[in-house]
Amino acid sequence: MKLPAKLSVRTAAALAALVVATACAPQTSDNSSSGKDEKTGTLRVWLFQEVNNAPKQKVVEAALDTFKKAHKGTKVTVEYIPVETRAQRIKAAFNDPKSAPDVIEYGNTDTAGYVKDGGLADVTKEFTDWSEAKDTDPTARQSVTVDGRIYGAPYFVGVRALYYRTDVLKELGLEVPKTQAELAETARKIHAAKPDLYGLAVGGAYTYGAMPFIWSHGGELAEGKGGSYAATIDSADAQKGIKAYTSLFGNDNCPAAKCAGMGGNDTVTAFASGKAGMAIGGDFSHAAIEAGKIKGKYAVVPLPGLKAGEIAPAFAGGNNIGVLKSTSHRTLAVDLMKQLASKKTQGELFDAMGFLPTYTDVRDDVAKKEPFLAPFVKTLAAGAKFVPASPAWAQIDASLVLPTMFQEIVSGKKDVAAASKDAAKKMNDAFSSAG
Repeated sequence: MKLPAKLSVRTAAALAALVVATACAPQTSDNSSSGKDEKTGTLRVWLFQEVNNAPKQKVVEAALDTFKKAHKGTKVTVEYIPVETRAQRIKAAFNDPKSAPDVIEYGNTDTAGYVKDGGLADVTKEFTDWSEAKDTDPTARQSVTVDGRIYGAPYFVGVRALYYRTDVLKELGLEVPKTQAELAETARKIHAAKPDLYGLAVGGAYTYGAMPFIWSHGGELAEGKGGSYAATIDSADAQKGIKAYTSLFGNDNCPAAKCAGMGGNDTVTAFASGKAGMAIGGDFSHAAIEAGKIKGKYAVVPLPGLKAGEIAPAFAGGNNIGVLKSTSHRTLAVDLMKQLASKKTQGELFDAMGFLPTYTDVRDDVAKKEPFLAPFVKTLAAGAKFVPASPAWAQIDASLVLPTMFQEIVSGKKDVAAASKDAAKKMNDAFSSAG
């Protein structure tokens, strides 16, 4: 079984593309349903095309067979759309309900922007009444929720943990780090003993690798809800976390000249190719690392917090399934959403693609089948976190507000206080414009 090595690439591409959709999509007054709720006919579905799409397609076809048996007289057509053009495709769908799909797969950081654009149907009642939904991971549920209302069903989740070289630590007589202070100390010892290795590969453009340090120190990206978010990235606690992360850049671990521009994929590639003693990678990074030079020479543990026994909060990425507000088959579309995001389908998607289920009980079951998943499941169980549920997040992410902040600090252009204050201003400008 192989995990989707390209998930992190897909997520990054989706986030980058989102700024187009957020900036340009209509403030819809014309994409709502005609009021029809037809109980037969053809449903159109858009799902993301994977690098290797055949296993996903097989699982989806099985789910559709079950759906069609339960809904006589109903047909379903599925189109697998490229991630690179999805922003434009979804914008066009919001603009033209007649050619729009009924059900879509979308990135879980898209929710607030798509809700603002008026594209997603509010399925709060149907989701709440759905018996399987009670086992949905709280963070996954948060990713379909905007201002207390639910706009889809979580499809799969991805989270990061600490990969480390078992052979390197053994050779140097080092213990697996149990706190963030030990992590930094171990990274420096590895680099001192083996100057050709980064102790811990870090990246100035690796936002979701940095966030656990900020969150574990009590910092937050922003506070509020809906259109009234205010940045808190410059708070005292957030600054402590920023300092902890940026202190890992330097000639004693990961030189700023080489590491300031690295993103998440770069750090995982460095680890997989044998150029780093440790790295922060996702469950979705497993296939790439298994295919690298260090197969059989690494292990994974949850990223430690400030105290021994604590797990640093991680960002919960992933995708959701939603119903478009413009559908003329609302009841059928909601039923199809449930089928595609059901426990059975998510379990089969894990077997086929390695996508981590959003249900806590299903996730526990797959972790028993695949022991390497245990640290990721533990990380999620400890309380993963999410980005602000604001349509502004797409703009903040695509305009590289946080990577710019990290890079200004590690390059010595600004200190933590000045760089975080500037980042907070940019974030607040985005929140204001999206309000």
